[in-house]
Amino acid sequence: MRVVILGAGFAGLEAARALADTEVQVTLVDRHNHHLFQPLLYQVATAALSPGDIAWPIRAIFRRQRNLTVLMAEVEGVDAAARRVRLRGAAPLPYDRLVLATGATHSYFGHDEWAGVAPGLKTIEDATAIRRRLLLAFERAELTSDAEARRELLTFVVIGAGPTGVELAGAMVELARHAMPRDFRRINPAEARVVLVEAGPRVLPSFPEDLSAVAEASLRRMGVEIRTGTRVTGADGHGVQCGEERIPAATMVWAAGVMASPAGAWLGAPRDRAGRIQVAPDLSIPLMPEIFAVGDLAAARDGAGKPVPGNAPAAKQMGRHVGRLLAAEARGAAQRPDFAYRHHGDLATIGRRSAVVALGRWRLTGRLGWWFWGIAHVWYLVGFRSRALVSFQWLWSYATRQRGARLITEAPPAEQPVTTRAS
Repeated sequence: MRVVILGAGFAGLEAARALADTEVQVTLVDRHNHHLFQPLLYQVATAALSPGDIAWPIRAIFRRQRNLTVLMAEVEGVDAAARRVRLRGAAPLPYDRLVLATGATHSYFGHDEWAGVAPGLKTIEDATAIRRRLLLAFERAELTSDAEARRELLTFVVIGAGPTGVELAGAMVELARHAMPRDFRRINPAEARVVLVEAGPRVLPSFPEDLSAVAEASLRRMGVEIRTGTRVTGADGHGVQCGEERIPAATMVWAAGVMASPAGAWLGAPRDRAGRIQVAPDLSIPLMPEIFAVGDLAAARDGAGKPVPGNAPAAKQMGRHVGRLLAAEARGAAQRPDFAYRHHGDLATIGRRSAVVALGRWRLTGRLGWWFWGIAHVWYLVGFRSRALVSFQWLWSYATRQRGARLITEAPPAEQPVTTRAS
């Protein structure tokens, strides 16, 4: 049996691992050469970690899995009738079973023109671009003598108050108020404004309401300005429009929505409004039993009929389920078990000493929640080296309040620089 897996995220990796020690020929295709631990991307964006701390070469991960071939390639489409994957600049790739684990990207809800001024956070390139904009804003504020331009440069807007938005806002405040104040002479970085905008009625809308309230109170104590029930109606290089309110800002980050990859459109498969493929109980695509969708690409449901969340634990469970199913099928199994999702809890951190954690009926907040959040994230990292490095970086930052990854690297020619009225 030839199994092709498209995407080396959490779901793709687990599917590939589950097929180790089988007679299956596995080909893993990704346009990048690395697997990325996306939950900690915000720490790269705010200079707490370096990209190499949360990314690992795919070939190194699978060097001992002899039945697996890694291809770094761009997928252009799938010919389901011929059972072939079309690759850019390479011959079509045949398959007997296909696993789509191509993930999701940012959704600007019909305003794609905002992408240039309010980048999202899905890749290492996104994280380093946001870090560049963030750090350049402080440097240019130090340089200018125009008070209005300085206020704009020292205002940062995060759009979307899900876990990514909440964690970004808290980390930005920590960077400005604790890591940088002694490094500048003409400005006080602690005077920076961080504004968190959410269209819904509360932050962390997918969390229990009591934990949302705790998170909002923690953010406000840190100094984050929160605008709930506020929809962004415009964005440009000098700020965002929220209804009647204009927030002048040089740096904006989008954390408000995601859209699944175009894999569903390649196949003409049924999809929801976010582009996720409506899958059968075993995670195969209806009328295409040889093709499976997993991770952020799949609109799966749990045993109670509730949507499976788009997070790392869910993606790992889906990938593992499909991998084991295919391994059993290769051994001659005729029945395909349904996917059974197990919810392991909701976690979000708020700065360096606080987090909110929901584990069924259990609730953890404050410093205890922060320690649990840290241990859980270190556990999910790939390899001892990464666990040790990230743990050391966190302990060092906690003890010294320093951010060791504050590097401003050169922007690609196509990237728009941070600009202000005074520049």
